[in-house]
Amino acid sequence: MSAIRVEHLRKVYGATVAVDALSFEVRPGEVYALLGHNGAGKSTTVEILEGHRERTSGDVSVLGLDPVDGGRALRDRIGIVLQSSGLEPELTVREAIRTYGSCYRAPRPLDEVVGMVGLDEKVDARVGSLSGGQRRRVDLALGIVGRPEVLFLDEPTTGFDAVARRRSWELVETLCADGTTVLLTTHYLDEAEHLADRVGVMVSGSMVAEGTPDQLIGATPETRVSFTVADGIDLGGLDAVLPAGHRWDGRRVEFTSASPTADVHAVTTWALERHVELTSLAVHRPSLEDVYLQLSEDGS
Repeated sequence: MSAIRVEHLRKVYGATVAVDALSFEVRPGEVYALLGHNGAGKSTTVEILEGHRERTSGDVSVLGLDPVDGGRALRDRIGIVLQSSGLEPELTVREAIRTYGSCYRAPRPLDEVVGMVGLDEKVDARVGSLSGGQRRRVDLALGIVGRPEVLFLDEPTTGFDAVARRRSWELVETLCADGTTVLLTTHYLDEAEHLADRVGVMVSGSMVAEGTPDQLIGATPETRVSFTVADGIDLGGLDAVLPAGHRWDGRRVEFTSASPTADVHAVTTWALERHVELTSLAVHRPSLEDVYLQLSEDGS
């Protein structure tokens, strides 16, 4: 059974179609990243899955239950990390976690939760006194306190520094190793590439691509190559070995290639025969961000 199943989901606001015939599934223990520009429909989709918004048509289920009428049976098994929790600033971290934990049948112990999110030293600090990144950790704590089987993460590392982001990634990996399923929305494409088992890209309410990060990256075969030739070096014959469409910027050359091994070999052979050093030689494999930007442009 899928942990999350979406079939032909449609959500309409008057004349505006926010989600249009959307279908995907998330397997148990999987991290699924749902990507899209603002207005693509991903937040509406997630809110429907969380039970916060009703759908116009289509079928959805979370842990085998319809979010519309899943009630306590569903809410006891899911965790939600919103972009902002709106916590009362006078509450201490300890009070906030205990209050939210009391809503679940088998909450995690307080010490375990604060340790998982790195708030051990702030457990008695008031929420209003925390930095933005620390408050985001509180949000994460509230999402995991109920031992969720499915965890919805909406931009979970916004405001985190590099170290905190890496620690949160390790937390997600630990949760998934224990069987938690994660539906992630993020604008950090490196985060999606690092964490996600699979990725879905939404444009204008519809899914335009889906697969593992490697599958999506592999569907964009062109690799970018660049290098610089020092002043005073005779460039004779170089144009002849460069692929079509290469670009010059002074002494710097850049080109894209579907056969980077052969094209780089041709260029380096030219350089070796002339005892020329190609400075700043770089071979850039497409990233998930490159693919996402191309898909977004093609679908807009």
